[in-house]
Amino acid sequence: MTEESAAVRGEESPDMPIVVAADGSEISNQAVAWAAVDATLHGRRLDIITSATLPASFGAEVWAGGADWIREDGERIITEARRIAGLVSGPPEIRTELVFDPIIPTLVARSEQAYRLVVGSRGRGAVRRALLGSVSSAVVQRARCPVTVVPGNSATDVVTAAKPVVVGVDGTDNSVPAIGVAFDEASRRKVPLIAVHTWSDISLPEVAVAGWDTLRDSERAALSESLAGWREQYPDVEVRPVVWADRPARALLAESEHAQLVVIGSHGRGGFTGMLLGSTGHALLQSAECPVIVVRER
Repeated sequence: MTEESAAVRGEESPDMPIVVAADGSEISNQAVAWAAVDATLHGRRLDIITSATLPASFGAEVWAGGADWIREDGERIITEARRIAGLVSGPPEIRTELVFDPIIPTLVARSEQAYRLVVGSRGRGAVRRALLGSVSSAVVQRARCPVTVVPGNSATDVVTAAKPVVVGVDGTDNSVPAIGVAFDEASRRKVPLIAVHTWSDISLPEVAVAGWDTLRDSERAALSESLAGWREQYPDVEVRPVVWADRPARALLAESEHAQLVVIGSHGRGGFTGMLLGSTGHALLQSAECPVIVVRER
């Protein structure tokens, strides 16, 4: 194994935990369940964090009058989250922590030493129509480690667990860490890996593209080259390369309908150095019905 692949997989620091945020909402509980399964698969400690705070707009006097109630509510939430995590057979260790600081800066700080952060797509503070909550959006943008965003379905049931992992491959250096994570997840979950590569940033019917056969062969060769080294490192993973003449987001969303997990880089070929999250990532996090891992180099 190369140093690069070890760094991508985080194996250089086996003590780095998987950290999940719990707020008592149904989606948060789904995130806890997913994180517990993931901790089991990776043999890592699971840290569950709950923030017992009120919005700043409530004022200090409200906090002083309701401190006991807020603490009790936080303890109830974290106790239930631990119970849910304990239903999964196998996290090596489960730790819980009730903090009294805002959850976003807390999670961002923990990301420095975390293997992965896990959050629900929206929490109990989000309006029903909101597709991506403020916590999940901020954490994806600012975290220093990979972040898994879990929607209403944690994809931990037996049927879903047999579905493949999907990864977006755009041929740039940014997608390399995502490919490594996707191979590792597919290997641990013992499922196929669907590697999706798109060569167009506009949607056109195949019949309207001049020289489609030549372009398709060229893009297939590029995809094969991107996957070659990883296939050697993970001979147990069945790889299904897929080339789309379409926008990356549309292609990945289509493939995600039959997947248990989607893995993407933080930004694609249209991004720029320092970009936090590209348009493809935004689209997937808004619409995908399965968990999505956003990967960036540490």
